[in-house]
Amino acid sequence: MSETLKQKTAKGLLWGALNSGTTQVLNLVIGICLARLLSPEEYGIVGVLTIFTAIAGDLQSAGFTQGLVNMKRPASHDYNAVFTFNVMMSAVMYTILFFSAPLIAAFFKQPCLTDVSRLLFLTFVIASLGIAHGGYMTKNMMNREMAIIGAVALIASGTVGIALALYGASYWALAWQQIAYIGVLNAGRYYYVRQWRPRITFNLAPVVTMAPFALKILVTKIVNTVSNHVLTVFFGRLFSMHDVGSYSQAFKWDTMAHSLVSNTVGQIAQAVLVEADNETHSADRNLRVYRKMLRFTCFLSMPLMFGLALVGHEFIILTIGEEWLGCVPMLQILSISGAFMPIYIMYQNLSVSQGRSDIFMWLNIGQIVMQALIIAVCWRYGMYVMVTAYSVLIVLWIVPWHHFAGRLIGYSWHQLIRDIIPFTIAAAIVMVVTHYITRSISMPLLLISARVPIAALLYYTIMKLSGAEILKECERFLIGKMRK
Repeated sequence: MSETLKQKTAKGLLWGALNSGTTQVLNLVIGICLARLLSPEEYGIVGVLTIFTAIAGDLQSAGFTQGLVNMKRPASHDYNAVFTFNVMMSAVMYTILFFSAPLIAAFFKQPCLTDVSRLLFLTFVIASLGIAHGGYMTKNMMNREMAIIGAVALIASGTVGIALALYGASYWALAWQQIAYIGVLNAGRYYYVRQWRPRITFNLAPVVTMAPFALKILVTKIVNTVSNHVLTVFFGRLFSMHDVGSYSQAFKWDTMAHSLVSNTVGQIAQAVLVEADNETHSADRNLRVYRKMLRFTCFLSMPLMFGLALVGHEFIILTIGEEWLGCVPMLQILSISGAFMPIYIMYQNLSVSQGRSDIFMWLNIGQIVMQALIIAVCWRYGMYVMVTAYSVLIVLWIVPWHHFAGRLIGYSWHQLIRDIIPFTIAAAIVMVVTHYITRSISMPLLLISARVPIAALLYYTIMKLSGAEILKECERFLIGKMRK
């Protein structure tokens, strides 16, 4: 790997880690405050709408952000075409969803959803104004700037949400929090992206050129969104808003945790893989780059997510209170499958960087079909059985992803096992040993204070004794940074 690309990757990972870490810490603090001010029912009201805002967001971007990143040298007219398309799509989608709001409220048997959804759906209209800017920043690896923007947006929106919750605004606090977040995020993007300024254009030729690639991404995004939120929709229809709120809380904490890793690597993975391919067109080099990023991903995700399962009970009691204990079993189940979610991000970026968005699309379609079968078979057995079956599917679906995406760069099953299994087994052993060492401790604060450092020390020791190359590289990089 050339020194230039190596430096870009290391710098991108550093700022990606800082960005993701700062984001999750802020989300943690804000989430704790809001969960202590609001009830599970109030969280459930906004939680059932997440799938609609997410799908609308997918439709407005339509995969053209990834299209821009995949282009070798996108010009101003390319960004302007994507900007215009996004604005047009957002206007159409908001109009459709505005008039669909009463139907959504009727489906979930919650009349208040009519007004709440009409406000919440404004988020993707506002977001459409900054999607092309986000593509520009990703393409140019402006990870430092994205970290700053994300932190400012979270602080500002969190302040809005907490202030409204204290004022007694109930679920409206969560809706306005999302509006504020997108608004501040866009303002930051406009501030940093000064080399290009958007303008409405009637030349949509670049969009047409990117369409075959981007439309596959669009279908994939929608299917992926449905896959991620399908349980929330069915829970909203079948169970009480209190139960939906508990699941939403478990899903939120699980997502926050595995996103810490996913976002760290995902911010640069596609751009790095594309640049590596552009420089040499060497499959062997692409394979080395990919395997190193995947090992780094597993090195972080396995202990983090298994550790969350270990301390989930104490974590919920100490942060958001005993009122939310109903979400603990679901959080622990989701955390196990959540350890594998960052691996999905790596395979997705691999297929997209190779121009094979069709693999991305069909594998996600297959996943949602399997989830539909799980729902059809398991819904009558209750929420916990459905969550467990869903989590098992997430782990097993790595198999088809590797079969279809891995072969693009000659990634063998033997290599996959060597890259994933050691970290998985090490993290699992560490958590089991830590559990038995600390099981006599009854106080939640003392228990979590003991389990976290013990597990971290054991995992580091195992990695050190086993001579894990990824640990050595991380240590060399950090030592080099400290010496500078």
